[in-house]
Amino acid sequence: MEIVPSAVDLVRELIRLRGTSVAERVEERLREFERIGRSGERAWMRELAFCLLAANFSGVAAYEMAVGLDESSLLWEGEEGEIEAFLRRAGHRFPAARAGFIVGARERIGWVRRVIPRLPSGEARDVLRREIRGIGMKEASHFLRNVGRRDLAILDRHVLSLMEEYGVARRPRSLTRRRYLELEGALRGVVEAAGMSMAEADLYLWYMRKGFVFR
Repeated sequence: MEIVPSAVDLVRELIRLRGTSVAERVEERLREFERIGRSGERAWMRELAFCLLAANFSGVAAYEMAVGLDESSLLWEGEEGEIEAFLRRAGHRFPAARAGFIVGARERIGWVRRVIPRLPSGEARDVLRREIRGIGMKEASHFLRNVGRRDLAILDRHVLSLMEEYGVARRPRSLTRRRYLELEGALRGVVEAAGMSMAEADLYLWYMRKGFVFR
């Protein structure tokens, strides 16, 4: 795929970062995701809760909340009201809605763990969107990356702003499925030119915006 001239700078920056000490942390995180992918329902549920909580909210705070829910057993045994109270105390913007999403996802996690590994990534993403309340294209892509898939883009606001900054594509006002796939295709061209997987590139893109490797 031909890369627009301004996007060449993004390709170069991704390649440069791969030659720094950041690469070790990126590879460590990718190995962690592969381990989660081989794990059971508990690990998958914590990642699914994290992705549900991270939508329109701080990713770092969302992960801390997902871990807290897991360690307190609320993730598995808590009533919706108990989960909502936990999220409210922790400062989530949407405690009631996210509590409902988590309880709904918990009821389907066994099915998710059985079915999703059998499907190609694009189909798996669409199935998650249809079957799990609160999951859209970005959240499904995020979850699949965190259980070991490497071929989907997580088009959060950080990635979209970098794509616009480097001339890859303009940031959309709304993100329909069709537009998501178009932007994913544009980013894929950059990532392939850098010789990376989408999963690897996402961690570098986050680092470019935030200064640390996250998940």
